[in-house]
Amino acid sequence: MGPGPSDVHPRVLQAMATPLIGHLDPEFLAVMDDVKAMLQQVFRTKNDLTFTVSAPGSAGMETCLVNLLEPGDGALVCVNGVFGGRMADIVERCGAQLARVDAPWGQPIDPAQVKAALQTCAPKLVAVVHAETSTGVLQPLEEIGRLARDAGALFVVDAVTSLGGTDVRVDDWEIDAIYSGTQKCLSAPPGLSPVSFSPRAVKVLENRKTKVQSWFLDMNMVRNYWGAQRAYHHTAPVSSIFALREALRLVLEEGLEARFERHRRNHKLLRNGLEELGFEFVVAPQYRLPMLNAVKIREGLEDAPARRRLLNEYNIEIGAGLGEFAGKVWRIGLMGCSSTENHVNALLAALRKMLSLG
Repeated sequence: MGPGPSDVHPRVLQAMATPLIGHLDPEFLAVMDDVKAMLQQVFRTKNDLTFTVSAPGSAGMETCLVNLLEPGDGALVCVNGVFGGRMADIVERCGAQLARVDAPWGQPIDPAQVKAALQTCAPKLVAVVHAETSTGVLQPLEEIGRLARDAGALFVVDAVTSLGGTDVRVDDWEIDAIYSGTQKCLSAPPGLSPVSFSPRAVKVLENRKTKVQSWFLDMNMVRNYWGAQRAYHHTAPVSSIFALREALRLVLEEGLEARFERHRRNHKLLRNGLEELGFEFVVAPQYRLPMLNAVKIREGLEDAPARRRLLNEYNIEIGAGLGEFAGKVWRIGLMGCSSTENHVNALLAALRKMLSLG
């Protein structure tokens, strides 16, 4: 019940144990086609360049930024937590010109600030985190996306924690590049990063004047492996992709809307129970993530000792605070297969005992 990885369904573990075949075997190429088609459904996109990077979500972040930015380009990054800050760091490592819009931790980015920033710079892209895992904030995207489009900028989104747990609409929201992770609400093992690039973003890739700074993450080469050519680029993590295919099957069998409602329902159950125990949420109700609950550590509990006791005595893992929230906040995950009433009730019962309330 931390910020990831989440629990994995037995069907996914069984799929991961499938005997290995070659990464260019016709059977495996069919698996890749399945994964691509299902990712398009989960991302709600028709983007042809939709696949999974053979590395965790942080590599998905880097994939989007290093492919779209060249030295000297401008980038406006929205920062209200650790992962917005990480995007800003990568932008500078690309040799691009960084502009920032900052919001206090635990609060969303104000579109008015983005609009004002766009009046003082002309960035090639605007980047924002949809679900800030370090703070529990769900960022509304549509208005910021419109502002980026009106300014002629690409719109780049971090959906590592949101994909599969709350609505993500790549085409409707005109997102040009998006990345996620498999170990959160998709409930697959960590190690893969689903990504999707719009036709506008693909044109930028094709018209670069310089080589992408990362050979491994260069989409002009990787796309040829996932495309019709099936040109060798690297040895894909076959077992992980088998697992992801089964995890995506489970997502679509449940149905996206039903899955989102399950995450909301269990979030409300947890919220009610925690507030009865005296816990206070960090984020205002309308901006709370249903799958990542950031709460202030209440009086009577010490951060590390309480988390150790939860793990050792009750077999429950929750996440510590990061950055300026370290030692002050717990991050409680209800992601994918970990979003159940049983998970919620087990944690609440353990906390009652630790607080000598039951």
